[in-house]
Amino acid sequence: MNKKRNVQEQFGKHANRYVTSTTHAKSEDLPMMVEWLQPQKTEKVLDIATGGGHVAHTLAPHVKRVVVSDLTKPMLQAAVNFLETHDNIEAVVADAEELPFLDETFDIVICRIAAHHFPNPDRFIQEVGRVIKKGGAFVLIDNVSSEHREIADFYNSFEEKRDCSHQRALPISEWKALMNQFDLKIQKQSLRKKTLPYHEWVSRMIEDGNEREEIHQMMVGAEQEIKEYFQMEMKENRLLSFAIDEWMVLCTKG
Repeated sequence: MNKKRNVQEQFGKHANRYVTSTTHAKSEDLPMMVEWLQPQKTEKVLDIATGGGHVAHTLAPHVKRVVVSDLTKPMLQAAVNFLETHDNIEAVVADAEELPFLDETFDIVICRIAAHHFPNPDRFIQEVGRVIKKGGAFVLIDNVSSEHREIADFYNSFEEKRDCSHQRALPISEWKALMNQFDLKIQKQSLRKKTLPYHEWVSRMIEDGNEREEIHQMMVGAEQEIKEYFQMEMKENRLLSFAIDEWMVLCTKG
């Protein structure tokens, strides 16, 4: 439970920053999500770990109802405040690994840029499979690690250093194995490099300048192969931006 308390503490402190984060609010995956799902006015959606509420904001005009859930009350409140112009939103405090909903409740379930915070991704995927109606859709969007151990370890290390609530970004192969295990069949997928402005990324979770500099030195001190993989852009020995892998996948429940 300490890991989940870390999540609550970290995101509780920085909730409003996730509402305004350009990385979360303005991204090509949001319109792509609508295109892939072709949502209907009769459908009920669950947005797991809603964060700033951007998924719900995008889908609410297209569906009957959106339930936004999050483990962290201040984060959920920030999302609800952001979503106040919509009249079809319901908010529920919920653990992604133990969802408080009956079996086959939702037509669509979505989890965006959050699963790397979950201690037990197998329980999360099992719960997703349980609450989706037969034939329903699941969209997962998340940062993923490389299949190469050294690069994956470096990525998870600097993410955890910035944010103690980070658990592990899984490689795609592990996600696919879990989806197969719980009868979620992949229909579409897309892998892209997502560029992150370094200062905004590090400042969202770290306020102490010395801690930010420690992370900076860790990243700029990496081997050239790793710098190239993360497409690190430098100017006068300062890191301006870098890129990570983001996977988006649409599954249907068999």
